[in-house]
Amino acid sequence: MIENPEGIKITTDKILFFDMDGTLVDTNLANFSAYKKAVDSVLQTDTNLVYNPEIKFNRSVLSANFPHLTDKELEKVIQVKESLYNEFLNVTTLIDENVEVLLKYSKSNPTYLVTNCRKDRALKTLNHFGLIDKFTNVFYRIFEDNKKVNKFENALSILGVPPNIVIAFENEEIEIADAKSAGITIINPVIA
Repeated sequence: MIENPEGIKITTDKILFFDMDGTLVDTNLANFSAYKKAVDSVLQTDTNLVYNPEIKFNRSVLSANFPHLTDKELEKVIQVKESLYNEFLNVTTLIDENVEVLLKYSKSNPTYLVTNCRKDRALKTLNHFGLIDKFTNVFYRIFEDNKKVNKFENALSILGVPPNIVIAFENEEIEIADAKSAGITIINPVIA
């Protein structure tokens, strides 16, 4: 996943993009727990779902585990999950090496949260760890014509900056591919 193994120096002319889930904060157990409780509540049964730390439990995994859910039930589970998330903030943990980079460079460089997380959950998580004020601005999940927008292209367009001055911190392969597609070449660098 490290794109620049020889290490780079972050100069003040660089803009830093950070993802949240899995990059700054390990939210897997909290997301899973909130989803499980939401499914149990909506279906009014114990689903016997078992947490697997190797799998990010999301809408796709939910649909795969419960293919019989109607669209209405699926939306209800997602709504209930979002409302339950606060109950599980205590099981989220910081990913120290990336948070250290954020804390160090937020003082000298423009830093942006660029996430596909919903605004409310992102704010709750960042506030829980006292990180919200470390960002120059925050870009949340957006859809256009019911399709997920490339979050990196969106941020670059709004900021009006070229991708060659951006350093991105991202853990998901699909999102790394989106960063590359947006022209960002320095992704998850080893910091010298």
